[in-house]
Amino acid sequence: MPHYNKVSAHDTHELSSTSLALFASHQSDAWTYGPNSQDEYTTMRIPPIPVNASSASINRSFPSSSPAPTSRKKRTIIILSLSILAVIIVSVTVPVVLTRNRKNGSPSASISGADSGDSPASGPTAGKSGSKITTEDGTMFIYTNDFGGDWAEDPRKPLEAAGGKAQSWSKRIGTEEWIWGTDIARGVNLGYGKSEFVLTEPFITPALYEKYVNSSGIAIMDEWTLSIAMGENLAKEMEAHYSSFITEKDFAEIAGAGLNWVRIPIGFWTIETIGNEPFLVGTSWKYFLKAIQWARKYGIRIYLDLHTLPGSQNGWNHSGKSVMHGVMGIANAQRTLTYLRIITEFVSQDQYRDVVGIVGVVNEILWGTVGQVATQSFYLAAYDAIRKSTGTGPGAGPYIAIHEGFQGPAIWEGFLSGADRLALDQHPYLAFTGDQTSSPDAMAIKPCAWAIATNKSQTVFGVTLGGEFSTAINDCGLWLNGIGSTPGHPDCSIWDDWSSYNATLVSALKQVTLASMDALQNFFFWTWKIGNSTVLGTSSNPLWHYRLGLERGWIPRDPREAIGHCAAVLGSAQIFDGTYPATATGRAGAGSVDPAQRTLHPFPPATLSPSFSGTQISLLPTYTPTGTLKTLYAPKFTAAPSAGVGSGWKNDNDTDLAYVPVGGCQYPDAWNAVNVTLPSLVCTGP
Repeated sequence: MPHYNKVSAHDTHELSSTSLALFASHQSDAWTYGPNSQDEYTTMRIPPIPVNASSASINRSFPSSSPAPTSRKKRTIIILSLSILAVIIVSVTVPVVLTRNRKNGSPSASISGADSGDSPASGPTAGKSGSKITTEDGTMFIYTNDFGGDWAEDPRKPLEAAGGKAQSWSKRIGTEEWIWGTDIARGVNLGYGKSEFVLTEPFITPALYEKYVNSSGIAIMDEWTLSIAMGENLAKEMEAHYSSFITEKDFAEIAGAGLNWVRIPIGFWTIETIGNEPFLVGTSWKYFLKAIQWARKYGIRIYLDLHTLPGSQNGWNHSGKSVMHGVMGIANAQRTLTYLRIITEFVSQDQYRDVVGIVGVVNEILWGTVGQVATQSFYLAAYDAIRKSTGTGPGAGPYIAIHEGFQGPAIWEGFLSGADRLALDQHPYLAFTGDQTSSPDAMAIKPCAWAIATNKSQTVFGVTLGGEFSTAINDCGLWLNGIGSTPGHPDCSIWDDWSSYNATLVSALKQVTLASMDALQNFFFWTWKIGNSTVLGTSSNPLWHYRLGLERGWIPRDPREAIGHCAAVLGSAQIFDGTYPATATGRAGAGSVDPAQRTLHPFPPATLSPSFSGTQISLLPTYTPTGTLKTLYAPKFTAAPSAGVGSGWKNDNDTDLAYVPVGGCQYPDAWNAVNVTLPSLVCTGP
C-alpha cells in the first residue's frame, strides 16, 4: 500500500498510531454472520433464472423433451410454493441467535431459535455475458464479459460447488487447478482508503475521513484515530462503508476487465483486539466471507494479506507504529503467529482453499528499521507455524507470501531454500522513487528493468508476485502521503485533473501500465477503485484507480496486451520459461528447509533492530502459548442450512494454544514501546 515513507527503504520515521484496512461489499446471498459481528442478521435470496442463460441451465427444471406440466401438476406446484413461502417467512422473521461450538478450541457459528430444517433452495444457476444478476439487496445488473468468462453458483452448495470462469483462458474455480508457471495472475487490490477491502486508508476513501478531520478535535491520520473519532458511531459507519464500497458487481466487473485474482488486505482485528486498541472487531471478516462467495461465483482467486500486525510493522498509516521494533517487538511477533495460524486454518478448509490460494504473512515490513536478522527470523517462524497447521505439498494449505522489505528480490535468493510453496512479494512504485521531473515517456521505460530481477527470482526463489504497483509516476494525489501531507511534485494540478488528459498523455500513461504489467508478470494493481472526496467531488488519485483508468484509457482493456511489451520496447528481454524450483510449487523435497537456514534464523532472533542484542534479547517482554485459541466463524445460509461451510479449523491435530500475556507481568503499551526502558529482569509471572 502506498505511503510517503516508501521513498526510502531505510527510513526510520515513526507515526503515532495505526490505520485499518477493512473490506467493503454488498450483502451476499443468504448469509448469517457469527459471534464477532456487531449486527447479526439473516437474509435470503432465491436466484432468478439468468437472462440469456444457456438452455442447459434452464432445462435443469424442465427438459425440452418433456411435456408442459399438467393442470394437476400446476396446482401441486402452486400449493407447494405457498408452503415454501410460509416456511421462508417464518425462517426470516424468527429471531436468529448465534452461538459458538468449540472443537479443540475452535468455535464456529451455529443457528438456534430458527427453523433448522432444510429450506428449499434453487438448483445450480449459471450465465454468460448478457445475463442478468440480482444481488441480495435487490440490485440488478447485466453481467458483461467479452473474454468468454461465465458465472456459476449453486445455492444448495454455496461454498462447495464449482464456480465461475473469469475468462476463457483462466481456470474455473472448483474444478480446474491453478498451475503457477502456466497460469498468470492478473489482479487488483481491493480496499477502502488505502484500497483495502477490509481496511480503510485516507487516500482511498477520503470521504470517510473528511467528515472527522476538521471537526473531531482529534488529529486524524489513520484508522486508529478515525475509530476513536467515530466513537459510538464506529460500528454503524464502518458497516455502511463496507456494505457499499466493494460489492458483488465489482467482482463481476473485475472478471469482465480480464482479471482473475484480487489481493485482499485485512487487519488483525478481524480476529480480536486487546487493551486499548480501538478498532472494530469482526465486521471485516463478515465482508471477507462475502468476498469468498463472490469470488467463487465469478471465477476470481484471492490473495489474502495480513496487512496490519499488532504494534505495526512499519509505522505507516495503513498499519500503525512499530512491530518487532522496540521493547514489545518479540511479544507482538508472537501474537501475530497466533493470528496467522487462525487465518490459515480457516482458508485451508475444503470450502475455501480453491478460492484463497495465497496468504501473505505481513505487508511491507520495514527492513531498515526492524533489521534483516529479525525480519528473516520472523518469516521462518511464520512459515513453520503455518506449515505445521497445513502440512506440506500441493493442496496442503495456501502458498505463503513474504514481502521483500523494499530490498529487491535478489537479496532473497537462497532464503529458506527447500521451503514448501513460499512466494516472494515485491511492491515497486515509480511514484516513490523521488523522480518528480521525468516525462511520462521517460518513466514508461523504467518498469521494464524490473523484469530482469523478477525472472531471476522466479527461477531461483520461486513464485514472485508484484503485489502492488500503480500507473502513478509521481506522488501527486489527495492524501497520498498521509493526511495534510504535501506532494513532492511541484505542480500536481495537471495530474489531479484527469478529465483534461489529452490523447497523448493517456497513451504515454498506458505505456507505463503495460511496462509494469509485463515486467511483474503476476501482478496486483493498487487499487481497483478509489472513493470520491466530498470536498473535490471526484477522485484526486486517478493513476491509482484501475476502474477509472479502464474507462479513460490508461489501463488496457485487455491486460494480455502487456505480454511482450518490454521486449518490444528494449529490443530484447529475459523470458521466464515457467520452471520454478521443485519445492517452490510443492513438488519433490518440499518442506525440507535447509538446516543451515534454520541455524541462521532462530526465533526469537539474535538481534532486534539496532537496539537489542545478546543478553538484552532475553529481557524483552514475551507472551506465553497458554491462551484460548479463537477461531474465525463460518457463514450459515438460510436457503441451505445444511450446506457445508466448515468449522473454522482445518487440522484438528493443530492443538497449540494462543500466545497471551503472562499473568502477573506488567507490559508496556505495544503501540508505543520504541523508547521504553528495557526491563532489568525477566518477568515470569507470580
